[in-house]
Amino acid sequence: MNEIPGDLKFLKSHEWARIEDNGHITVGISDHAQAALGDLVYVELPGVGDDLQAGNGAAVVESVKAASDIYSPVSGQVVAVNEKLVDAPETINGDAYGDGWLFVVKPSDSSELDALLSPDDYAEMIENEEH
Repeated sequence: MNEIPGDLKFLKSHEWARIEDNGHITVGISDHAQAALGDLVYVELPGVGDDLQAGNGAAVVESVKAASDIYSPVSGQVVAVNEKLVDAPETINGDAYGDGWLFVVKPSDSSELDALLSPDDYAEMIENEEH
């Protein structure tokens, strides 16, 4: 399994959140989630300017096996989306924590991040799922 970056927070539904220097939150899915889904063939991203609510669906990823809703870790407004995923959804499979990011949110309440899992807690959760 790939190393889980220490600067991320996680939802139990396998999304990650990275707090950027400007306070915005970059969101993607974990390496564990992309591996479980298999080869991704389609990504539906939110629109720039969309208002998201923490815990609600914000995007969809589809693999040859299944479609999966992607939930927003925080409430706020979408300020950027990773357009290259539209033509190359497999980027997520190759670099889930880097080039495979999905969207960026300007949070309306960054304290919502406090409810997310630390990298260690997330690693423990997926380890427990596998046993």
